[in-house]
Amino acid sequence: MTKTHRAVKTVATLGMLSAVAFAATLLSKVFPQVQGFLSFDLKDAVIVMGGFMFGPLAAAGMAAAVSLIEMVTVSHTGWIGLLMNVLQSCSFACVAAAVYRFRRTMRGAVIGLTAGTLAMTAVMLLWNWIITPLYMNVPRDVVAGMLVPVFLPFNLVKGGINATLTLLLYKPVVTALRRAHLLPESEGGPRRTVWPVIVAASCLLAGFTVLALLLAGVL
Repeated sequence: MTKTHRAVKTVATLGMLSAVAFAATLLSKVFPQVQGFLSFDLKDAVIVMGGFMFGPLAAAGMAAAVSLIEMVTVSHTGWIGLLMNVLQSCSFACVAAAVYRFRRTMRGAVIGLTAGTLAMTAVMLLWNWIITPLYMNVPRDVVAGMLVPVFLPFNLVKGGINATLTLLLYKPVVTALRRAHLLPESEGGPRRTVWPVIVAASCLLAGFTVLALLLAGVL
């Protein structure tokens, strides 16, 4: 396979994953929001899978592309929404992909996704403190009072949902892309199903979903 051929396959795969990520964003719109403006967006699970396959720069490119498409189609938050979406997705997916790039095992994926969740939470706490007063037109002290009881659990739960979805879906997605000859057989990733991790991820996903419904006031 020539270098050009590989590049075309990479671009095609990233384009397809970006389309799936945007579809996940649309699906997320039906979920209840927290405080009327915080959404549990599922696109980061797809973006981080692209990062696991092609590296953190690919994840950053997907995050920017999907966020831009969202801004010009279904979003009503303008440049503020674009900025926050890019920061959120990059802090989660790029950190996770960077860790996984140097440890391409299930353990590396778990460590990377955990690090990505924590990084995203820290980054979004800072940027919500900076940006939310402008978006909501409220004093910064009001937003500061929301950081721990609202923004902290929201971002941890959102990161947990995307992380567990990634653990559950990454191998099936990679297998499908290999069968479609869009990824080489030597592409990294767990080579066998680690059932304890799958079971644990399923239980955690159920727990994070319940927490998300509690935060949204549904339960």
